[in-house]
Amino acid sequence: MGTMTAPTAPGPGTPGPQQPPVSPADRRVSRRIASIAESATLAVDAKAKALKAAGKPVIGFGAGEPDFPTPDYIVEAAVQAARNPTYHRYTPAGGLPALKEAIVAKTLRDSGVQATTADVLVTNGGKQAVYEALATMLDPGDEVLLPAPYWTTYPEAIRLAGGVPVPVVADEQSGYLVSVRQLEAARTPRTKVLLFCSPSNPTGAVYPAEQVEEIGRWALESGLWVLTDEIYEHLTYGGVTAPSMPAVVPELQSRCVIVNGVAKTYAMTGWRVGWILGPSDVVKAATNLQSHATSNVANVSQAAAIAALTGDLSAVDTMRAAFDRRRQTIVGMLREIPGIACPEPQGAFYVYPSVKALLGREIAGRTPASSVELAEIILEEAEVAVVPGEAFGTPGYLRLSYALGDDDLVEGVSRMQRLLGTAG
Repeated sequence: MGTMTAPTAPGPGTPGPQQPPVSPADRRVSRRIASIAESATLAVDAKAKALKAAGKPVIGFGAGEPDFPTPDYIVEAAVQAARNPTYHRYTPAGGLPALKEAIVAKTLRDSGVQATTADVLVTNGGKQAVYEALATMLDPGDEVLLPAPYWTTYPEAIRLAGGVPVPVVADEQSGYLVSVRQLEAARTPRTKVLLFCSPSNPTGAVYPAEQVEEIGRWALESGLWVLTDEIYEHLTYGGVTAPSMPAVVPELQSRCVIVNGVAKTYAMTGWRVGWILGPSDVVKAATNLQSHATSNVANVSQAAAIAALTGDLSAVDTMRAAFDRRRQTIVGMLREIPGIACPEPQGAFYVYPSVKALLGREIAGRTPASSVELAEIILEEAEVAVVPGEAFGTPGYLRLSYALGDDDLVEGVSRMQRLLGTAG
């Protein structure tokens, strides 16, 4: 019997054993989809709801969802539509003609931007509007300037569309507003689109008209496209307004795509109606995409959206007054916590405080090194769900939505005060 020898490890430069190639059939999930991160805000909301269902008294500040019911007149329009056999069938993939007309009229009324129904595509909520606009505008490798903090879906939608997100970071010192100087420094020959959102999720920042114009003229002179998300346009406070970029820079309209929807303004997050408004050739291409992806938006939801957009804004005014009250309450209470710096938002329904001074300090026997770890401590020790800044591209912050009831808001922040007020 021969002597057994141990296998010799390959030396430097010696190839090791070849790994068998992975066949496409063995790859269970495509690389493109596997690269997408889960929505952090929805994940936090789901965890909070699961804990509540298990009997835990969790208060969730995670999801950006008004706690109000959809106004009655909108619901009634949906009930009537559900009884209409016309709406039991397929309708045009681009949207009901009456809804497209209502979107055109609403955009002129609220934003001062003129359009035609050929410039409108009705989508399954704002997220589909964002993705389809990007998928239509971008080729592989095209760069998108993305002011940060950004909504957690933006970079994933850019990547899914083949683009490259290029974050441009602003902090609380600038009111979370990026400057033309910062944007110009980030621009390269591959830059195609600026993604602009005002009022902002997650910060609640609102760009003043002069800065919107400055950025719009810079984009025009730079030959860029602009994708502007106006979903929070009606939720501004203290006399602040959120002007639409193509309204203040009309020459930009031929290179500007607006995305919007009924979710936030009319407390219709579950109805799933958004839209794209832009140059007709871009909209036609996006409509072709949607015709193969989802076809038409649910007709009952479209009928409800018609009622929302053609009705008055009195219900919106009532909700905005409540949000304003909650905004002032949550800012005041968070500012009482040592180590938290909380700018006052001017729009949307979020606060985005800096918690950098709390990191590295002992809290309930633990020492968080990141805002992710701090959010975990707050959930486990105070039973309050918040979203860490990592989800929005800026570690060291937390996002809290104040679109929840007044009592829950006060109780939730009071728990945070008790927990974080003892940080050593």
